Amino acid sequence: MQELLHNISQCTICEKHLPLGPRPIVFAHPNAKIIIIGQAPGTSVHKTGIPWDDPSGKQLRKWLGVTDEVFYDETKIALMPMGFCYPGKGKTGDLPPRPECAPQWHNLLLEQMPNLELVILIGMYSQNYYLKKEAKKTLTETVANYKAYLPKYLPLPHPSPRNRFWLTKNPWFDTEVLPELQKRVEKFI
Repeated sequence: MQELLHNISQCTICEKHLPLGPRPIVFAHPNAKIIIIGQAPGTSVHKTGIPWDDPSGKQLRKWLGVTDEVFYDETKIALMPMGFCYPGKGKTGDLPPRPECAPQWHNLLLEQMPNLELVILIGMYSQNYYLKKEAKKTLTETVANYKAYLPKYLPLPHPSPRNRFWLTKNPWFDTEVLPELQKRVEKFI
């Protein structure tokens, strides 16, 4: 695992597309029982090198019901985005994760984590990649049908402050999905 993480840290396969240059960010450990597969680091995470070190991460930890110490203990929770580097800015937010990372690195990392019990898929990029044809037409439908993907996968929306309107329009997320998420997370940490 250490050699693989070192190789990932040296990755430059999409360097020419990265406005801030490559800085692959991933936390993983063979003992992890939970993996969170998100989108891609934002600018603040790119600067610190710490995954989910931003308002979205704070909200995610609240959703999971875990402390910073538990969240950043890679022996418990692995953190692997679809794109390991900041992809750049688009018209309505950050660009999508670079498509090179997941096919290049995900399986290699997952093979090194034999104890995974729960895969939390944040956002449509990870949901479409991992659920394939089982993903619904929209993120809302996929998250609403979360029970169909259990016990292995649990799809979530992105915890970004920009999604507050989605959360307001979908109160079932707070009352149904979050309690299930917290129960499953607590079981494996």
